[in-house]
Amino acid sequence: MTVTLEQIAQWVDGQLHGPKEAEIEKIAPLPKAGPNDATFLNDNRYQHQLAGCQAGVILLTEQNAQYAKGSVIVVKDPYLAYARLAQYMDSTPKSADGIHPSAVISAQATLGKNVSIGASAVIEAGAVLADDVQIGAGCFVGENTQIGTGTKLWANVSVYHDVEIGSQCLIQSGAVIGSDGFGYANDRGQWIKIPQTGRVILGDRVEIGASTCIDRGALEDTVIHDGVIIDNLCQIAHNVEIGENTAIAGCTTMAGSLKVGKYCIIGGASVFNGHMEICDQVHISGMSMVMRPIDKPGVYSSGIPAQTNKEWRKTAARVMQIDQMHKRIRELEHKLAELDANNNK
Repeated sequence: MTVTLEQIAQWVDGQLHGPKEAEIEKIAPLPKAGPNDATFLNDNRYQHQLAGCQAGVILLTEQNAQYAKGSVIVVKDPYLAYARLAQYMDSTPKSADGIHPSAVISAQATLGKNVSIGASAVIEAGAVLADDVQIGAGCFVGENTQIGTGTKLWANVSVYHDVEIGSQCLIQSGAVIGSDGFGYANDRGQWIKIPQTGRVILGDRVEIGASTCIDRGALEDTVIHDGVIIDNLCQIAHNVEIGENTAIAGCTTMAGSLKVGKYCIIGGASVFNGHMEICDQVHISGMSMVMRPIDKPGVYSSGIPAQTNKEWRKTAARVMQIDQMHKRIRELEHKLAELDANNNK
């Protein structure tokens, strides 16, 4: 795709310093960008790279514009401008184009305008696909599931029965939406399955990463609100509720009936206990183990940063002695208190 600097400046709401008719073909990293590329500077640590940058145009702040050679577009937030430009120049293909002859579509399914369904996809009875929905090859859409306008499923996504997916959602390959939650009762050592009769409800503009699983509710619904983004390989258990515009990085696991607030950021490989609540605007560092409710916004962390093996072995040995050390400290505190009492007589 070829665009002019004038078009770019208008799209990202920036101020152009350079020839408006010059053309750009793609976006490239700052140190590798050439004359036909756009790039951006978002981190002042890389300001020194501006002097040698050969890009056709650079998106940057007014503060950094003086250090660049050639054309620039001055914006308030270069990373946000880059994101908008990337959308403008996006060449990602459709997950399906038209309805493939091998797709299996129930006569009781309802399709809107411009729906595309890929090879070997299955659409069950009662399913409703709104206008401009794309269903990739090998997908399964279960009975009575509803998918909103402009939503896109990549190949081999499985959406079970009675699921509701909003408009403009994006679901990556291998995701499973609406599988059974992990619900069982124990009868003298034997596990008795509890049918999971709730649903999964995804709001508008929700994005689900590859091979992420979202379980249906046991009795009530699992609910993912508008604007939530979930990375690859995450597990969202039954009856979880995730608030608007929360972001969840890869390999995160959330146990059943957890409630996460709005505008939270969850670092990768974090683990959450179930049946508790995380308030709005909480930032969890990667690989955290969240075992208790959080009722105040802020940054929370757990886990031990990587050390050399030798250092880690020393740390682990000391951790094993914490209880003994605690008892010795309490005894010393008690003796000091007795000495103070005797000295004050």
